[in-house]
Order: sequence, then structure tokens, then C-alpha cells
Amino acid sequence: MEAYIYDAVRTPRGKGKKDGSLYDVQPLELLTTVFKAIRERNNLDTKFVEDAIIGCVTPVGEQGADIAKTAAIASGYDNITAGVTLNRFCASGLEAVNQAAAYVMSGQVDMLVAGGVESMSRVPMGSDGGALFTNPDVITKYKIVPQGISADLIATKYGYDRKSLDEFASVSHRRAAKSWEENRFSRSVVAVKDVNGLTVTDKDEMIRPDTTIDTLAKLNPSFEQMGQYGGFDALAIQRYPEVETMRHVHHAGNSSAIVDGAALVLIGSKAMGEQLGLKPRAKIRSFAVVGAEPTIMLLGPVPATLKALKKAGMNVSDIDLFEVNEAFAAVPMRFMEELNVSADKVNVNGGAIAMGHPLGATGAMLVGTLVDELERSGKQTGVVTLCVGGGMGIATVVERV
Repeated sequence: MEAYIYDAVRTPRGKGKKDGSLYDVQPLELLTTVFKAIRERNNLDTKFVEDAIIGCVTPVGEQGADIAKTAAIASGYDNITAGVTLNRFCASGLEAVNQAAAYVMSGQVDMLVAGGVESMSRVPMGSDGGALFTNPDVITKYKIVPQGISADLIATKYGYDRKSLDEFASVSHRRAAKSWEENRFSRSVVAVKDVNGLTVTDKDEMIRPDTTIDTLAKLNPSFEQMGQYGGFDALAIQRYPEVETMRHVHHAGNSSAIVDGAALVLIGSKAMGEQLGLKPRAKIRSFAVVGAEPTIMLLGPVPATLKALKKAGMNVSDIDLFEVNEAFAAVPMRFMEELNVSADKVNVNGGAIAMGHPLGATGAMLVGTLVDELERSGKQTGVVTLCVGGGMGIATVVERV
């Protein structure tokens, strides 16, 4: 049985700080915004939506207590709709989509919604703790370093200098700005409104069209101090002794922006879509998740993509478009080099460096971005892939129908 994508929506990405446009909006409100949009856009009888699978990387406080089921209730979905919140770090939103597809492909569920939410301004990253990041024995024994150190390790090991990373970042901003100018996101982005129905924001907040190599050159490296004085450089070099000295080349301008946002994808079987009068937009061909070495951590997209392509009986050359999450500039740059993928196929509408990375929601957002662009450009196939904390990678192969 095949799993079809019937719709995909997202909120704008608001700056993930107290001065961001979405700071006064609780994560539940972000999530109910997309739940309601999916229902209203598709005239959806929610008694046929059997489950809601929602990714959230920091599921505590306002994002705790199974926010998936809470959102289904608060959005007025039928009581039949169940809900589960999951956490696969940065891959959570795509993991939710993949699990939803797996349910449909197995024949056990006919229709459900999947996506993610993260209010990084209200529930700070890391506030849930966890031994992977806080236990000294685990950190020392397994050479666990912050992701920024991992990104600088990739750049050092594979020879990506500051200028090339900054050039990639500036292109991300230019592409995102152009996409907004050309209304490429208009189909999927739904405005966040207050209780009076007034628009809080209807556009991604972090894009800077005037970003250049020269403006980025003024920024200081973000991870140099923690690397040198926190001992993390030494840990990384213990694991990779061929790297004699770390070069700290990532900073706020060539790393993903911290933002708030939510996304939701409607996934179902062909028969259920026909029963409800829905027209499928794409289908999920295959998906894969892999583990990776936890110190360098962020190299999972390549093996995950190759694994997913193999399951689909496809090659890299069969793919028209790639959405590679821009957690740090070195990640998509390494992806393109290792798989020999042209830059004009990767993140053609910009990425997380320009628009931001609302951790639990990003994977689902990228699915929507990919489906929109396949339709706009008339192309057929695409891959969504993300690097993942702890040393993992995830990928999904999508085909337009």
C-alpha cells in the first residue's frame, strides 16, 4: 500500500527570542494554527483522522504532556483522533511524517496528520537536560561535543574555509528572499493570528536579503571559546587525531537561526483520499534512518539518503531536488560534495540559515517546501534529509503525483 501526501502547511518562522514576533504565542497555539488549517483547507471530516504524530525536541513545560493529543483536542478534531509526541532531535518532524507513512503503508491506519512544533523562544533548547549533554562520564567516554564543535570539525577535516561557508550562507538568504518575493511559499504558509483574529505574523522573520560575505565576515566564531576553554576541541581531536588543530569557522550567520514554528502534513491511503474527495499531491516512496559516529555527529544525511534511495530502487541521479537541512553550512556542503550533487538542486528556496530551524518542526516544513517546489517547477522527485544530534541521519524520498 502507498502513502500519499494530501496537504502540507506551516506557520511562518518567528525569531526565537523574547523580541521575536511569536514570543507571546504559546506552542499549543502554533500547533493548533496548522491543525485548523489542514482541516479547513481540505474540508476535512476529522473523524477519519485516526492519529496525530508530532515531533518536539524539547517536550517539557508548555510543550509537554503530549502536545499532539492536546492540539487535536484544542483544534476541535473529533475525539477519535489520537496523538503522540516524539523526539528524534532535529529529525523529529520528518520522523513523524515517516512514521505516519509507515502506518499507512502497513495498512493499519488510513489517514493521519504528522508534523512538529518548537517554540524556542518560550522553551529554550536544552531545557529538558539529558545524560547525552550533561553527564560528564558519558561526554568524556564517548567524546560527545556540542553540535557547533561537530560542524567545525567537519569543516576542518574536509577543508571548508570560512569564506566558502559564508558564501553558502549568503546564497541561502538570497534564495529565501527571492522565494518570498515570488510567492513560492504562499500555498503552504498560514498566518498566525491572535484571539481577535488579527495577524501576528505571516512571513518568515529572519531573512536578510542584503547578507554578503563581507557582512558575515564581521561576525565572530560562535564555538571557539567553548572549544578551546571548555575542552571540547581536545575531545574531538582525541577521536580524530588527524585533525591537529580545530578551525572555528561557524558563527551565527552561517548556522541555522533559532526560531519558533509549527508544521503539519496530511497523509493517507489512496482509498481514504478517494472516499473524502481529496486529490493527492505526492507520495512517499521510501524513508530511512541511520546511526552515525557521535563526535562528528552531523554526517548522517549521506548514508541516510543512500539507504532511502536503495529502498526505492533509485540513484542520486534520479532525484530532481534535495532539501538538506542547513543546521550548519558545512552539512549541506559536505552532502553536495560527497554525493556530487549540483548546488542548483539543493535548497533552491533557501534554508534554515536564512529562515531558521524550529527543531521539532523543520523536517515536516521541508516536506511541504519540497512538494510545493516540485509542483511549481514541474519536477518529479525529491529527497528531504537532516543531520541529527547524537550521530544520526534521516531521509525521505518523495514523488509528485
